[in-house]
Amino acid sequence: SAPRCRLDKHLFDVRVLKGEPAELSCTVSKHDVTGTWFKDGLKLTSMDGVYFEKEGLVHKLIINKVEDIHAGKYRFEGGDIKTEASIFVEDPPQVDKVLLKNLSSVPTVAKAGEKVTIKIPFEGRLPVRATWLKDKMELIDDTRIRVDKTETFTMLSISSSERKDCGDYKVRLKNDSGVLEINLKLVVIDKPQPPAGPIKIVESSANDITIHWNPPKDDGGKPVQSYIIERQQVGKSDWVTLGETPKSCTTFTTNKVEQDVSYYFRVRAVNAEGTSDALESDEVKAVSKASPGAPDPPEIVSASRDTITISWKTPRKTGSSRIVGYIVQKRKKGTTTWLPVNNVPIADRKLKMTNLKKGLQYEFRVAAVNAAGIGDASEPSQPVFARDSTKSPGQVQDLKVSSSDSTSVTLTWKRPEAKDGSDVKGYEVEMRSSNNLNWTKCNALPIEVTTYTVKGLLAKERYFLRVRALNDSGPGEAAELEAFIKAAAPVVPPRFLIDDTVKSFLVIKAGNTIRVNIPFEASPDPVVTWLKDGLPLPDQATVHTKDCTTQLLIGAAEFTDTGTYTIELQNGLGKRETFSFQVQVTDIPQPPGPIQLQENVPNTVTVTWMPSASEKWESNLYYTVLKRESQKGLWHVVGDLIYTNKFTFTKLIPGRDYYFRVVAKNSLGASGPSETVQPWRIRKPKVECQVKPQIYKGVNQNQPPRFLVPLKPHVVTTGSECRMSCAVGGHPSPKVTWYKDNRDLSSDPSYFCTNDFGVCSLVVLGVTKHDEGEYMVEATNEVGRAFTKAFLIIKGNF
Repeated sequence: SAPRCRLDKHLFDVRVLKGEPAELSCTVSKHDVTGTWFKDGLKLTSMDGVYFEKEGLVHKLIINKVEDIHAGKYRFEGGDIKTEASIFVEDPPQVDKVLLKNLSSVPTVAKAGEKVTIKIPFEGRLPVRATWLKDKMELIDDTRIRVDKTETFTMLSISSSERKDCGDYKVRLKNDSGVLEINLKLVVIDKPQPPAGPIKIVESSANDITIHWNPPKDDGGKPVQSYIIERQQVGKSDWVTLGETPKSCTTFTTNKVEQDVSYYFRVRAVNAEGTSDALESDEVKAVSKASPGAPDPPEIVSASRDTITISWKTPRKTGSSRIVGYIVQKRKKGTTTWLPVNNVPIADRKLKMTNLKKGLQYEFRVAAVNAAGIGDASEPSQPVFARDSTKSPGQVQDLKVSSSDSTSVTLTWKRPEAKDGSDVKGYEVEMRSSNNLNWTKCNALPIEVTTYTVKGLLAKERYFLRVRALNDSGPGEAAELEAFIKAAAPVVPPRFLIDDTVKSFLVIKAGNTIRVNIPFEASPDPVVTWLKDGLPLPDQATVHTKDCTTQLLIGAAEFTDTGTYTIELQNGLGKRETFSFQVQVTDIPQPPGPIQLQENVPNTVTVTWMPSASEKWESNLYYTVLKRESQKGLWHVVGDLIYTNKFTFTKLIPGRDYYFRVVAKNSLGASGPSETVQPWRIRKPKVECQVKPQIYKGVNQNQPPRFLVPLKPHVVTTGSECRMSCAVGGHPSPKVTWYKDNRDLSSDPSYFCTNDFGVCSLVVLGVTKHDEGEYMVEATNEVGRAFTKAFLIIKGNF
């Protein structure tokens, strides 16, 4: 007997996302097996979207697009064999990809006090649980914040936003099929907080008072632009505005004071959103200061295991009487307690100290004494070890000027030779002008790198500069050079150099590179700032500024890159110049959705279609409707420049079959078509009539072509659409051919030609200078030939 059929490959369970295709397959050992498929015990037959295939020994069940109804247990039976498996339909939460991209890459910005609403529509198998988190904590409804959820969307509402609402938010959508997490950022901008206090009195005398404050801890999300300083005399109620400082200056000196009068001061920070509350000072009295000022930090003369010798200079401000001596204090490095070295003032400006612990590191400070008492202490000296000094470092090598301008010089050098520089702890730079014999330190702390920029120099002045290496034993031998500061460049206010190469409106195809070069002139060099829709550029955008040209570069344009880009130029003159241009990121549209036909009015057909998905990002999208009267006939345009999803065609002839096609269009081209499958027909009414036979007399009806309406000249602007039309008659119907400058346009996809019952049109989308020229229409039939000509002139946008 013949061998029995066996099952070589069983069915296996399948998990598939809703909307995706699915396939079950098994393999048998004999070709003549006729299989039967079952679902949940019921026999299956081929239906729309579900079909069966047999390829040799392999039997397949294929589902084009899985829906919830397709979930279940499937069984294949053939002869003596049987196998079964299940299809599990997964439908996790989903959010529109464009919306998801916008939420993740573009922060939501609101002003303090405004209502914030963030709505996220979603799809997926119900129930979907939506959770909102801020800084990893779940949001709970309160008097200001509310989280809503329906079966189709979730929404966060903040009735009156505050700065504390700023931060990173996460939306978690979860159902039985999976989890979707969306990260988004909320930025709330407000006026700044008050400047950080307390207000310190830097200097107070009979003639002026100098105060200092710190920038606010929170600038309100917008940079601080300036500070407003006010003064109130103790005992009076009115505040007097003393002045305003730029954001970089947090110190202010006023001479609007009277001796022995007390005052209060207050400072407010200002940004683009407004003025902060005030930071107020304690009472300050304008009195002469009789005690001495602080000397410069003392210098280390020498150090050993037993002694350290320091020296110092007389303070610049000696007070109201002569200095009688100095008090020296010491502390161990890293501690805060200062201990006196001498209790009785010493007149000398040099002191050798003993009673030190070997190996410890010390700092020293000095205060001057006069008849009014002890003055302010100096800043601490450089830390020094109580140990035998090492060899001083050698001279730095190859000292030179690497660059300079009208106010600064940049120096570079190399470490001392290895035998002299192995213990180098840093470097110090000093300078003096050609008419000054005193050297001035440029850096307060040792420089660790081998380059330094000396700033604040005068143009057309000669300077001497020197660099010394430092180690625990002090500075080494100085290397010196001479530098001449060149004259300042001529002052040029910032100005953009806009010409025909700089466009104010750019249309970029998605995926292409956005590269925009903006030339300008300015001296000194300006600060160049780029903004998109008033906010900083997104991360994928890079800016490069060099040689008076600033460039924006985005490697692969996305729809979210559409917007208004602004460049700001500002230099030390205080003048601000801006230039803006628009970018539209677009693409060839996606096809429209399915078409439906309805006879709302007798003898007409209303064509409706689902919108193209491109409507979400394309503001200039429109539709063209075409029809043909047989399954293989030519398509003819019956409706164009349609900005809705509906069109009514009225020129129907009863008894004929009509097919319709819809395409979406924009400035880059046309989508693929969406077409009707079944023909549309209006039944021809039955009319009883009697026809009286007549004697036919043969007449030759042939006529050569002739133009009933000739072509007319057109003048259009660059980028617009041009439509040229004419009307032609003749029998048999003439063949119509379009030419531009004697070139046949029949196979050129840039031009769209139609012929509706003798009305001939040529459509040019987004004309350019290349389309300018002489156009001709030629009509021919077996009887003759005719033509008409006209010029198309293109003018630029103004």
